[in-house]
Amino acid sequence: MTAPRTLDRTLTALADPTRRAILQHLSSGEARVTEVAQPFSMSLNAVSKHILVLERAKLVKRRKVGRDHYLSYRSGPLDAAAKWIDTTRHFWASRLDTLEQLLRDEDAAKP
Repeated sequence: MTAPRTLDRTLTALADPTRRAILQHLSSGEARVTEVAQPFSMSLNAVSKHILVLERAKLVKRRKVGRDHYLSYRSGPLDAAAKWIDTTRHFWASRLDTLEQLLRDEDAAKP
């Protein structure tokens, strides 16, 4: 099971549209930080803060070559979050199905 702090960081990172766009860009392959920042109408410093959130969530890995910083997408935390969501969905769906059946049975038993 995913640790709560790891899940929190993943979901926090995914909550922002800029960070989701960065992940979308990196899903097609490794890119330099300046390439990732280019489409956004914000400073490189602002984009770097978004990248830091993604790195803390372990959704992005940074590799340095000389003065260049390369970013790559890491799917592990997103896969873990998807698994948690799926498990939670199944848990509640089965509980709600049981509740629905109990309510139907109760309604059917009324005169």
